[in-house]
This record gives sequence, C-alpha cells and structure tokens, in this order.
Amino acid sequence: MLLECSDLSVSYGKIAAVRGVSLQIAEGQIVTIVGPNGAGKSTLLSALMGLLPCSGPVAYFGRARKPAPSTEALVRLGLGLIPENRELFAPMSIDDNLRLGAFDRWRAGARDMEASLAEVFALFPRLEERRAQPAGTLSGGERQMLAIGRALMGRPKLLMLDEPSLGLAPLIVRDIFEIIKSLRARGVSVLLIEQNARAAINISDYGYVMEAGEFVLQGSAAELANNAKVIETYLGVSSAAKAES
Repeated sequence: MLLECSDLSVSYGKIAAVRGVSLQIAEGQIVTIVGPNGAGKSTLLSALMGLLPCSGPVAYFGRARKPAPSTEALVRLGLGLIPENRELFAPMSIDDNLRLGAFDRWRAGARDMEASLAEVFALFPRLEERRAQPAGTLSGGERQMLAIGRALMGRPKLLMLDEPSLGLAPLIVRDIFEIIKSLRARGVSVLLIEQNARAAINISDYGYVMEAGEFVLQGSAAELANNAKVIETYLGVSSAAKAES
C-alpha cells in the first residue's frame, strides 16, 4: 500500500474534527473522498501530509514510520499535496513556480529539471505558452494546471488533491478531471477530495463518504455510484432518475 491509516483521529483542542478514520490507497489507484463542507476532509489530508498532529498509525509506502515524518520528509518519500487554495507564488513566473516544485530533488542531487519541465509542458501546453507570465495573472483553470504541474515536478508517487474543481467553469472542470485521470498512466496514484461527487466517482477506483468527521460509507466507485444514499445526497436528482430507469 502507498498509504494506509487505521483509526486515525485529529482534534483541534478538545474538538474532534476527524474520528476513527481508516483508509487504504494502493499503487495505481485513484481514491476519492466525498462529503459536505465541514466534514473533516481537508483536515484529514493535512494530517496525512504531516501538517497537523494526529493519533492512530499511518503507514507510508508500506512502512509505518515512527516518529511521524515531517512534511519535508514525506515529500522526499513521494507524497504530494495540492491544497484547496493552490498556494502558488503569485508574483513569480510560471517557469519559476514549476522549478520550485523540483527544488528539493535538485538539492538532493537530481539534475533532470529540464526533462521534468518538458513533461509538464507536454501535459499543459498552455503553461508553456505563458511560462514567463506571473502566476497571479492566470485564470482559475490555469492556476490549477500550474499547481498540478508544480506538484509533478517533485515526481510524487501519491498526489493528494483538495477540491481541484473549486471555482472553475464546467468546461475547465472536465479538462481538470481528464488530467487527474491521466496521472495514473504516469505512475502517479491519487487521493482526491471533491464536492463534485459525480465527476470524482467517475474517475475513481474506490471511494469514501465522509460526514461529521467519520467515514459513513465506502466501496468501489461502481458501488458508490449505485448506492441509494449517495445518489440522493451527492449525485442529485438526475442521477437518481437514471438509476431508476
């Protein structure tokens, strides 16, 4: 397993934001977590990335690591996170933002920066056309592309994405999900948090439904897509009508 946790909990003071969560992500999988705002999804990702303390064992890339690795150590192991707000360096160019994504690898001795850039630009030709442009001047869709590209510069084995479709136009959302789906062919597994449950489940192998800090349902993408509760709560009337027809 690339990532495995058991009975993981995260608290803010005396308030439990995540309670007793267990999940697994295998190599080559796209796994999604859907649920309402405030369910604890982003908190869970932050804990898995070492940004928040948590209780419960977590194994990264087949090994339980104690003490818990730092965020920097997890990045070196092959874990990446694209947060909801993307965290781009707005005054810096696209090119410089991308190069920063490979900085830790470069510091460790890797010298394939140009090859990595070429791969990202092949995936996102629009970024190459604008490579000298400040990141802060990009559209929402272009910023998400840049955030994904910067993460890929670090050569992750497992990439976690927090609400990648947030604030994007429907046509751009479709493109972003096609890109996420294509990552698997590049050897990158994905843990995806997304409120657009239909789009997320459509590209996933397995999924979890999170409510009030807990997983209340889990199963293959096909099982979730045909679950009456998921249809009613997350997929909408049109999906329910389709399931009944």
